[in-house]
Amino acid sequence: MNTSELLKFMEKIKIVDLTQPLSIHTPPWPSYMPLGIQYFKRIAGAHMGQGANGQIITTSNHVGTHMDGEIHFHASGRTIGQVPIEEWVGPGVVVDISDDVDDYDLYSPDLLQSKAEIKPGDILIINTGYHKYAWDQPGSDEIRYFVKHPGPDPDFHKWALKMKFKWIGVDCGSADHPMNTIIRDWHPKSFVAAEEKIKKKYKKTWDELFPPEVYYQVMHLKLFPKRIVHAENLGGDIDKVKNKRAWIGCFPLRGLEMESSMCRIVAYLPA
Repeated sequence: MNTSELLKFMEKIKIVDLTQPLSIHTPPWPSYMPLGIQYFKRIAGAHMGQGANGQIITTSNHVGTHMDGEIHFHASGRTIGQVPIEEWVGPGVVVDISDDVDDYDLYSPDLLQSKAEIKPGDILIINTGYHKYAWDQPGSDEIRYFVKHPGPDPDFHKWALKMKFKWIGVDCGSADHPMNTIIRDWHPKSFVAAEEKIKKKYKKTWDELFPPEVYYQVMHLKLFPKRIVHAENLGGDIDKVKNKRAWIGCFPLRGLEMESSMCRIVAYLPA
């Protein structure tokens, strides 16, 4: 394919934005600094002639749609800016399991594979349906979004390693189940509710199903050293890419010291 053919081909491509809108009202992951924006100069504030609007932004890296970098949990990993752009883009699939999961539920590799074709080396994006509880939605519910969203089952991280995914994306607060994070301690009533649900389905306590020494932040601690990172808080038009394969791109800042980065994530599909 020559340049002319490539340009004609790209004219037929539809770009679907999988990014959550960003605002000072966007909640960060619990305990992280939220986004702050202020003007330090305005158009009318120039000494001579027209000035310009200028802003200062203060934020943690974990607000809105963002990519967790390797060094977020792995001290000898790469920073966001050290990762080649080729690792942020490539073929992948958006798997919709929104009709199959509810509060505190677990999703399995088998469930995802029953919904769409998933290939080794893919970018894997999981639509749990919990983007409908994000801050920008009519049904916004911050507790359900961060504390009650579904998460991976005990075999999921092993499957991710076997599949050698390029990266993973989720449309909720974390790629880990919230009860395998510090949220378990911060919301003890929710942990009781989650464990009761697990007992009914799996006939095990939470710690029997997820021994803490193995499963605490497992999607971070076990995968990041293997260069399988993940993006959180996806949203936008994610429902338009249900169970479809696509060319997917993530565009974080090229920050050489950054442990993570807010980013734009898109899927490229035939128009």
